[in-house]
Amino acid sequence: MDINFHDPSDIPLPPEEVRIRELRVEPLPDRRRVRIFIEITPFQQKPNLEIKILTQSGDEAASLSIIEAIDRKMQFTVHLKDEGAAGEYIADLEVYYFEAEALDKVPELVQDGEIHQLPERDKPVDQRQVSFKITGAQETA
Repeated sequence: MDINFHDPSDIPLPPEEVRIRELRVEPLPDRRRVRIFIEITPFQQKPNLEIKILTQSGDEAASLSIIEAIDRKMQFTVHLKDEGAAGEYIADLEVYYFEAEALDKVPELVQDGEIHQLPERDKPVDQRQVSFKITGAQETA
């Protein structure tokens, strides 16, 4: 018996062809967290993702980095820096890979207790922004 967990017509793509299929943000009722839903195309090499939540004035309200994602569909809960702040926000998602030449030269990321920097990254292979709104004021108990 064959069990397929993905659509056989959905062929894994090389890095330069990986794209974002969905970016959706849902504020949670406490107005302190948001749930982020991401779907990207199937991939041959594990991509990296950088997510930033920005306020209307451009200040960073939250950020999240995913290094070498293993799933095409992901869901994260992110805590906002300014808890309970109502207003307009922008979620910015970049999908990128590290430069191939730089990966060969990188030492182990953690060696003898010393943390090394990640290699330089290529330009994003895809990027998307969505806006969302958190309504209401923080309730007082």
